[in-house]
Amino acid sequence: MRSSDYTPLYRTTVGFDRLFDMLEKSVRSDWPPYNIEKTGENDYRITMAIAGFALDEVELMQNGPELSVVGQRKPDQENREVLHRGLATGNFKQVFKLADHVKVKAANLENGLLSVDLVREVPEELKPRRIEIGSEAKAVSLEQPGKKQLIDSDAEPQREVA
Repeated sequence: MRSSDYTPLYRTTVGFDRLFDMLEKSVRSDWPPYNIEKTGENDYRITMAIAGFALDEVELMQNGPELSVVGQRKPDQENREVLHRGLATGNFKQVFKLADHVKVKAANLENGLLSVDLVREVPEELKPRRIEIGSEAKAVSLEQPGKKQLIDSDAEPQREVA
């Protein structure tokens, strides 16, 4: 899938087709390849194939609902001539949109595969709760340390409970 269409530029330029092909190949949203799995009711895993990247060349960052995976290769220190480059060696940035309350649980890099384990942790106050019908609702307030006050909508003013 291409992110940009250079077709109109092909018609108005001569001899730049190789440049446009390079631009199309440099913008790859499908690289590195990845899988997204559901491993449990609230557990997920993203697995990315990033062969050749070391631990210190890959960075994961969660900023709100976005998980960014950035790979930046360090310059090659060896002075060697590559006759054919078939392995992907470019830098990458992949951004995943996460649902509400999804957090990174763990991340591992093993055998060229980056595995990011995610878990959805809904706060207790946002979980559904059952309310009994026909019961009176009473709230407990902790206004003074050590003393509790019961607040009842049908009762007289507040009374203290030790």
